[in-house]
Amino acid sequence: MKSNLDLVNETDNFPYYEDNPEKYTKLRSSYWELHLRGGSGPRGYMPQYVFEKFFEMPWVAAWDMDFGRKTLTPGPGCQEDIIRQELEQAREKGVFEVLKTGWRNELYPIYGHNDPSEKTISMERAGSALFGINSYGVHMTVYLNTTEGMKIWVPRRTKNKQTYGGYLDNTVAGGLCTGEQPFECMIRECAEEASLPEHLVRSNAKPCGTVSYIHIRDERAGGETGLVQPECQHVYDMEVGADVIPKPCDNEVEDFYLLTVKQVQEALAEGQFKPNCALVLLDFFVRHGILKGENEPDYIEIVSRLHRKMPFPTS
Repeated sequence: MKSNLDLVNETDNFPYYEDNPEKYTKLRSSYWELHLRGGSGPRGYMPQYVFEKFFEMPWVAAWDMDFGRKTLTPGPGCQEDIIRQELEQAREKGVFEVLKTGWRNELYPIYGHNDPSEKTISMERAGSALFGINSYGVHMTVYLNTTEGMKIWVPRRTKNKQTYGGYLDNTVAGGLCTGEQPFECMIRECAEEASLPEHLVRSNAKPCGTVSYIHIRDERAGGETGLVQPECQHVYDMEVGADVIPKPCDNEVEDFYLLTVKQVQEALAEGQFKPNCALVLLDFFVRHGILKGENEPDYIEIVSRLHRKMPFPTS
């Protein structure tokens, strides 16, 4: 059985320098940094073996590579086009499983620092983990208060879903594309995944902050392992009445279950939830006074770890 801190460690599993400088330095040295021309600081971390697979292909454009510092920067031309062309070529050649099976034709943003000269550029969603860029999403917990106490609507992902098939999830969740506002993304996902009408969501969904972490992917995520996935999730709550029943609308959700808080906690301890969804639920429990210092010995560590400071520019 997993403790709440185990759930945090499983998701926010990129080491902290302060905790273990030797482990952090060794791992960091195994990744290449994605940089952008005219920018300052890294935008993502690419594993050595991913770099080597890209390097084995004929590059479609010039890249500036510093083998001493292990930095990778798009060369002259449109940086967005250079990255897109490399990913398209890798997909055509079947180099990476995440591109073969996960191509979405959706764009994720790569933000610059707070400098007007640094334009936001975009990257195909399926390639974001190869380059290790910071990605964004929305997660909402839909719940109701009953005479038996609080209950939470929990979906199960379809078993054939590429990532975390068969795992439990947050009521509604999805990736935030370039130019999309978090709340509008949430409304879209509510309709697509749970058949929740727009007027209901606009009237009742409440923004509750963010959850952030840096995750190193394992085989459950599908495709290549060891990919760095820094993520920031915009978190929402929505209290509903007994007449509101989420229903699957696309092929991503198998079914919805109305679970008590105790049942959700048991499923978390059994590892039934997608890892990052576990963090969103822990944040929900903190916010609603279910998880607190009196009943959780690792309370301070858990609360602080739900909001990791990112090493890359954020929106």
